[in-house]
Amino acid sequence: QVHLVESGGGLVQPGGSLRLTCTASGSINAINTMGWYRQAPGEQREMVARINSLENTEYEDSVKGRVTISRNNAKDTVFLQMNSLKFEDTAVYICMYSDPNQRHAFWGQGTQVTVST
Repeated sequence: QVHLVESGGGLVQPGGSLRLTCTASGSINAINTMGWYRQAPGEQREMVARINSLENTEYEDSVKGRVTISRNNAKDTVFLQMNSLKFEDTAVYICMYSDPNQRHAFWGQGTQVTVST
């Protein structure tokens, strides 16, 4: 089992920035992928960004250039720096962990990000 704890969400004005943090604990494999997904009301969950233990990254097209994912392997923590936030970035942001030894991915409870005036 892997447990994920997220923090850093909140209310921000358009153009503002937020930094999300997710820390994993439990049966952590040194070879893994962690990432952030988001889900807006009435919408399907979508990937925002992912990073593997070799620090290879992948981003959803709409966030490229505005969002940076990074990780601290020693602390099993992943960060999501979001800049130039837009109204359409409003969603619950959910942390994900997966590794080759697990049958399924693990998910955090999510943290709300609201972009509003």
